[in-house]
Amino acid sequence: MKIAIGSDHAGFRYKEAIKQYLISHGHDVIDKGTDSEASVDYPRFIRPVAEAVAAGAVDRGIVLGGSGNGEAIAANRVKGVRCALCWNEESARLGRQHNDANVISIGERMISEEMALKIVQIWLDTPFEGGRHLARIQQLDE
Repeated sequence: MKIAIGSDHAGFRYKEAIKQYLISHGHDVIDKGTDSEASVDYPRFIRPVAEAVAAGAVDRGIVLGGSGNGEAIAANRVKGVRCALCWNEESARLGRQHNDANVISIGERMISEEMALKIVQIWLDTPFEGGRHLARIQQLDE
């Protein structure tokens, strides 16, 4: 799977860990930055991830920050993106099953690195259920 990833300074450490995890599991990772823990404005690095997903240049995207809130908001501003803010295994599972999330947002200051990696794997492994959920997604896109 081709996955874009991006973070601000507060999500940089987890971005690097997730990137290595994805590569070790055979995924093609496109890193949209940032490249250090030096303070930056998150929209500069999150929007390119969301735009890559919306354009079909990648299959999915992962965005990270301190809480993940701003990053989720930024990603969801791009038409065609469904970014789920994930903080545990169930939020990742439901983000895919019910919302067909093509992007996830993770807050480095909110959860452990171990949990972040579990979230990523669950999100990758979980299929979209469709059915009644498809009609709801279509309403969002109208």
